[in-house]
Amino acid sequence: MTEHPGFGVMLARLLDARELSAQGLADRAGLDAGEVRAVLAGGSPGEEFLRRISSELGFHAVDLFVLASREVPDEMAPLDASAAPAVRHTVTDAVRLPAAERHELLRMVRALPQEERGSGFAPRWLAPTEGGPGTWVIRMLQYRNLNHLGIAMTLGLVTPSYLSASTYGMIGSDRLELTPRLVTDFAALLGIDAGDLATLTGVALTDGPPPPSPEAAYAAVLLWEMRRLSAVQAQHASELARSMG
Repeated sequence: MTEHPGFGVMLARLLDARELSAQGLADRAGLDAGEVRAVLAGGSPGEEFLRRISSELGFHAVDLFVLASREVPDEMAPLDASAAPAVRHTVTDAVRLPAAERHELLRMVRALPQEERGSGFAPRWLAPTEGGPGTWVIRMLQYRNLNHLGIAMTLGLVTPSYLSASTYGMIGSDRLELTPRLVTDFAALLGIDAGDLATLTGVALTDGPPPPSPEAAYAAVLLWEMRRLSAVQAQHASELARSMG
């Protein structure tokens, strides 16, 4: 298993790539520069620190919690782990729709009411907190309510990566290393800049990555919106996507 370099090292890589100083990040995020420097030096980032820097760096806070090997607070997690099959079906049907129907489905998903959380998000397929680059990206996707089969089916539709569910399980346990192609395709489905993800994972991209396909960009947005749905709501969305097709 690849040893975790520490969140400070990854943050330093990202700041270097963006030519942003510790003081600059602190000013933007409303933090003390000493706190930023302490994390860069190897200190453990607190919850408030991660929340504050996420928007300034263009990340969802949940992804920074994953990168920092922190437990994700319940309010950042998907509402209902049992919605995962319906999420998978919704997204894989939706990306086949014409653009107008895709946008209409997204509008209807966003209009669904917010339900109360019944329990914490702890599916048996969730990757461990500790781990290397493969674990990080798989765990991020699992916090989009995609299990290994969902990752395989969705990536196979919207990117050139066409691998088995078990292969993604091996990536998530750091038994297979990330390749530049995988980093680019994972980034598309996560809605993260491919250069940023390459910087964080330490995987060099030999060429400038192409922009994500419209289908991949749409899938990233729809996945994020569906995190807040219950299994019943996600099934409703799945039936809508199927009927529109």
